[in-house]
Amino acid sequence: MTTLLQQAFAEAARLPDAEQDLLAARLLAEVAAEDDFDRKITATASRVTKLSEAALAECETGKTMPII
Repeated sequence: MTTLLQQAFAEAARLPDAEQDLLAARLLAEVAAEDDFDRKITATASRVTKLSEAALAECETGKTMPII
């Protein structure tokens, strides 16, 4: 655990129980959302790679127009 996270937990421990529970629920939701985002990015990485390769190929063959 980092020093900053330890400091945050120490400060949170001073809060009333209800506020600690609210803060804990928000932190757990944030961690879950981050994990979900990471899974979605990993699941679509090959698709994004294919799309970017196709876009580069179109550019190299002159099938694109500059954005003005």
